[in-house]
Amino acid sequence: MRNLIDINDLTTAEIDGLIATAEDILANPAKYQDVCRHRQLATLFFEPSTRTRLSFESAMLALGGSVLGFSEAASSSTAKGETVVDTVHTVSCYADIIAMRHPREGAPFAAAQQAEVPIINAGDGGHNHPTQTLTDLLTIHREKGRLTDFTIGFCGDLKFGRTVHSLVSALSHRANIRFVFISPEELKLPDYLKENVLDKNGLPYSETDSLEDAIPGLDVLYMTRVQKERFFNEADYIRLKDTYVLDPEKLIPAKPDLCILHPLPRVNEIAVAVDRDHRAAYWKQVKNGKFIRMALIMLLLGLRAE
Repeated sequence: MRNLIDINDLTTAEIDGLIATAEDILANPAKYQDVCRHRQLATLFFEPSTRTRLSFESAMLALGGSVLGFSEAASSSTAKGETVVDTVHTVSCYADIIAMRHPREGAPFAAAQQAEVPIINAGDGGHNHPTQTLTDLLTIHREKGRLTDFTIGFCGDLKFGRTVHSLVSALSHRANIRFVFISPEELKLPDYLKENVLDKNGLPYSETDSLEDAIPGLDVLYMTRVQKERFFNEADYIRLKDTYVLDPEKLIPAKPDLCILHPLPRVNEIAVAVDRDHRAAYWKQVKNGKFIRMALIMLLLGLRAE
């Protein structure tokens, strides 16, 4: 039995295999419609979610399986004082695989120690979000045709942004990736990522507080929102939330084949007018999430299409 708690739980070859499977699902959906027949996915979301939860549910249904679970902690027995580990142990008696989101870092890892079925980390606090990273990698691969030899800029909340942390870790295993980190001083990439991932592997990166200065050299731009739920001080959130707003004017000096990503939801860090730009790939990113999660469910359950 395997779990996916951290993106590094998968080898580069396995990630490439998941991308290849997702591409085949996109090309031949009927081939996969009964792969998970009589299998059940439980979605245990102790924190609000739209895309990730519905993406998992849509993925399992498209594979011919069924779904059970809850979308907020208040509707589970944790509201009565039950531990998360006990909740997961209970649900693993009903389901074949569990996707779990929790606001506390490390909660999915702790749950995996007791679960009797595979656990997928669907986001734990500000730590990790491996299935969003798989979505991001599939989108970059489909848009750029490769996962090597490009410059990627991460802009916004790099301190609490779990999608950023996971994607930086995943791209550190790819050849000739250059990183540009764009943020205010208070939301810089955590030192542990710079020391244990970037510096340790001798990867080139730079830090700046200017999106305008960075954008002309980027092949991929990964925008993020400033996350109100991660702040202890509302005044700090209000001061920082509008630091970066991507609009058509800022895109004038950008490369014509720039790929603009965002894990969503957005607040106002990408102007709606950018949606009409051919370089905006974040709605494709949403769609891709379903197919990569279909591939992941199959891998963790040891299933394949006939």
